[in-house]
Amino acid sequence: MQERKTECTRRGFLGTAATGLVAAGLATLAPGRLTADETESAKKDIITRKLGKSNISVPIISMGVMNANNPGIVQASYEKGVRHFDTAAYYQFGRNEQMVGTVIKKMGVRDKVIIGTKIYTSQQRVTDPKEAKKKFIKMAEGSLNRLKTDYVDILYLHDVSDPADFTNPGVIEALNTLKDQKKIKLAAVATHSNMAGVINEVIKGGFYDVVLTAVNFTMADDAEMMKAISDASKKGIGIIGMKNMAGGSRWPNPETRRNYSSKTIAKAALKWVLHHESITTCIPGYDNHEHLEQNFEVAYDLEYSDEESKFLTDNDIALGVGFCRQCKKCLASCPNDADVPTLMRVHMYAAQYANFQHARQTLNDIPKQNGLANCLLCTTCTAECANTVDIGRRIDELKLIYA
Repeated sequence: MQERKTECTRRGFLGTAATGLVAAGLATLAPGRLTADETESAKKDIITRKLGKSNISVPIISMGVMNANNPGIVQASYEKGVRHFDTAAYYQFGRNEQMVGTVIKKMGVRDKVIIGTKIYTSQQRVTDPKEAKKKFIKMAEGSLNRLKTDYVDILYLHDVSDPADFTNPGVIEALNTLKDQKKIKLAAVATHSNMAGVINEVIKGGFYDVVLTAVNFTMADDAEMMKAISDASKKGIGIIGMKNMAGGSRWPNPETRRNYSSKTIAKAALKWVLHHESITTCIPGYDNHEHLEQNFEVAYDLEYSDEESKFLTDNDIALGVGFCRQCKKCLASCPNDADVPTLMRVHMYAAQYANFQHARQTLNDIPKQNGLANCLLCTTCTAECANTVDIGRRIDELKLIYA
């Protein structure tokens, strides 16, 4: 595979300091290149990057399969040039893994793709390391069966926010056993909250190969988070970005959709993430051909159009998105111990992803003593929010949906 150095200009970024984009680091890129084959995009150069210190290279745009239930979209994604598919045991009660596995097997391309899947640890956490190891291996083998494969390239501990979730000796031993048995290639963690803390603990521990983390343009001023990503990359830990659209284009502020096309929003958001060369690839979630086309255009060119630059520097957009960073600062303010961050994710899945099944699954996983009924809509948490999210209104909407 030949590499060709490219230069990403910073045209359109004069005056972006106010939004934190320059401070977040728009670095010159020197990515590898992969020529797409067996596709209408043949002869076009796809930008690829190496995943940490592994020998795996992938296009900078991958597929988050969570919202998809049409096998044809998975196949079309491969034919377009996507080579990394991200799923989880939890998605669609296992049917998401089954769909990915069936398509990849039917196409006969298992050796040409990178499959990442996730299994939970916190919900099944046990204190006995031997029991933890046994349960973890059983869950991993369940995923292998559904994926119809002998191995997965990346196995994640799903939704970790506490170091105890990924430092359990039994879990570590299970991952080592699975590696020895060649059932997994890379051990990984996926984090939605306390992300900088999780990444820094992964760096300190030196065991995990990959981190999947939420990262998007609303985090431009989160210096701790962006430093953690950079530090992890320098240590050879592969970084994959999710939640790159800040929750999708169905944002609470209708002005966004009136002033910018969905194509501009999607491409600008993805390009902002990928201008950080510490991030190997993004896994935007999509379930139709239009969004596949929009997203994958970014894989060929990271230079901003004038309209994309305008979108990223529009202060009204930055203030109106209201993306919940899952920082958990609101928890201490709740008089009734409602799990506000997880409720915000439920709202995102339902109102912005239109994935009501996953929203319901996530809602059901919240302990009853911390659930939706515990929110009294006192708006105390809204005042504590570091990113000006209108928490009260979103929970009110959830109450209407799930009353």
